[in-house]
Amino acid sequence: MSGAALAVLIVLGPLLLAGGFVLGRRTARPERNSDVGTPVERATFETLHTASLAAPPLRAGLTEESARKAARRLRSLLGTDALCLTDRERVLAWDGSGEHHDKQVMAQVEGLLASGRGTAFASGCGDLDCPLRWGVAVPLTVDHRVLGTLVAYAPRESAVLARAAGEVARWVSVQLELAELDRSRTRLIEAEIKALRAQISPHFIFNSLAAIASFVRTDPGRARELLLEFADFTRYSFRRHGDFTTLADELHSIDQYLALVRARFGERLSVTLQVAPEVLPVAMPFLCLQPLVENAVKHGLEGAVTTSRITISALDAGAEAEVVIEDDGVGMEPDRLRRILRGEGGASTGIGLLNVDERLRQVYGDEYGLVIETGVGAGTKITVRIPKYRAGVHGT
Repeated sequence: MSGAALAVLIVLGPLLLAGGFVLGRRTARPERNSDVGTPVERATFETLHTASLAAPPLRAGLTEESARKAARRLRSLLGTDALCLTDRERVLAWDGSGEHHDKQVMAQVEGLLASGRGTAFASGCGDLDCPLRWGVAVPLTVDHRVLGTLVAYAPRESAVLARAAGEVARWVSVQLELAELDRSRTRLIEAEIKALRAQISPHFIFNSLAAIASFVRTDPGRARELLLEFADFTRYSFRRHGDFTTLADELHSIDQYLALVRARFGERLSVTLQVAPEVLPVAMPFLCLQPLVENAVKHGLEGAVTTSRITISALDAGAEAEVVIEDDGVGMEPDRLRRILRGEGGASTGIGLLNVDERLRQVYGDEYGLVIETGVGAGTKITVRIPKYRAGVHGT
């Protein structure tokens, strides 16, 4: 074995164990193209490639559709005559010969589903021409829960197939666990968005409607415009589709929010908006900027006697869009800010900052959390960096 192949086997040991049966079968073949590596290196590549094709369907969870799409790849990994995937109630997919065996499968794996222990069995087929004489069933588990089984069939008993099926089943279980984590993450994001929606103060809604009502007699045209702004703002904030939006849509909603605030406070609030057109299509998590602007408005107007200034900029920073929200309000103590970002703030301000910070980190990684500069009486400056392109992040 070459040094390169040995390195691959050391680093990717668990996955290659899953492909061990394939390697054993393939390395015995004559070498056809020496320019693409040794037989082991070629088999390693083929195994990894097949595993990569089987993974995406499984990340949707254990369903009839995902099982059907993955079964052929998994059978290829094992190099066996037939393979089936089940949940706890029925056969989800069969790939290979001897499909008539699917009527017996659930009875053969009944004990496995109860105990979580793999089992080998004679196929019990009465058809003398059927090549499937022996099978091995292994559990698919997530958090010690048996979700289903992987069953591989062969013409005769094989310890190698039994071991390989166990490794492939463990790999499938990891994909199913990742699928559950994805679903949990989606539920968490939905819960966090609901928390942000709950933060839209009833006082803000009441004050906005009161401000609109004050213009009904004196300036009906202005009242009509503000009512439309209010309707669009609430429609966007309470929309029910998509975890992501575009920077353009988020900024448009912020502009509507600020129009309603200015209707109430008039010249006390001055807003400067600077946006580079090229960053407008950038996708980002829904309701990530609006809570930051609401905090800036609140801090800017707390106890302010003179005009409060808020500056919002969205600029092109190469592979990223950089959004900066700055106010000249009361600011806060750095220690209080640290407590807020640790989840110890308790106040509504803390909920908004912590929520946005956590969601940015979940989507983009820890290096993309909020950068906040503040001090008592020194205002607050919040910087948000958003990658222009990130797999799985698409504006709606």
